[in-house]
Amino acid sequence: MSEEIVYANLKFQDSDKKENLQTSDKCDEKAPSAPSYSQHKAVLILTVLCLLLLIGLGVLGGLFHTTLETEMIKSNQLQNIREELQENVSLQLMHNINSSKRIRNLSTMLQKAATQLCRELYEKEPEHKCKPCPKGSQWYEDSCYSNLYKYETWKMSEMLCSARNGSLLKIKNRSVLEFIKSKNLQDYWLGLSPRTERPNYYEELNENMFLSAGFERNNYDLSNMYCRYIDRSYVYYSSCAKKNTSCVWRQPALYRWTVY
Repeated sequence: MSEEIVYANLKFQDSDKKENLQTSDKCDEKAPSAPSYSQHKAVLILTVLCLLLLIGLGVLGGLFHTTLETEMIKSNQLQNIREELQENVSLQLMHNINSSKRIRNLSTMLQKAATQLCRELYEKEPEHKCKPCPKGSQWYEDSCYSNLYKYETWKMSEMLCSARNGSLLKIKNRSVLEFIKSKNLQDYWLGLSPRTERPNYYEELNENMFLSAGFERNNYDLSNMYCRYIDRSYVYYSSCAKKNTSCVWRQPALYRWTVY
């Protein structure tokens, strides 16, 4: 009887061990492994970095917007200043142009008055100190006539005369014509427009040929054109590239006199 009880206890204990083992195996199969500490730490760091990145982007966006508004305001201010300066410059330029015109008009009036006064003094007293022309020039009808003894092309002669505040010889009326003829000038360029063709004749010097309008010589090749020069009382044609005596030029009278 006692042996049976012992066997039964052993069998029961064995069955309990088997059940415990089976239960332990099932638990091992179903229970997932707990996440490690390092994984939690990595997730936390990434989350914090994302938050910091979002905050940084927000701050940069705010700074960009503020900077853009500031630059736009500065740009508008600069544009206003530029427009104001342009307006001031335009007004100043107009003022200078008007002032220049008034000065030229006043200078012309003074020249006419001075010429008239000097001429009256000269007619009344030829030895008077009134000198309306530079030294070496001759005064006739409110203009000074000078000779430039230098052989140059027509264009260069025109430039030389212009540099001396004058022009190539021009005749404005019959009185000046007779004055020029009396000088017996030979081979001096005239202030007449060049021509594309060379006539087979010469002309007698007259005041009417100076009434024709000129043209823009910069648009022409003067080396292939013909210019006119004076030989005593006649006018001849020659290549504008030929070197003749530069010019007899006329210029506005210069006013220098001493009143005693």
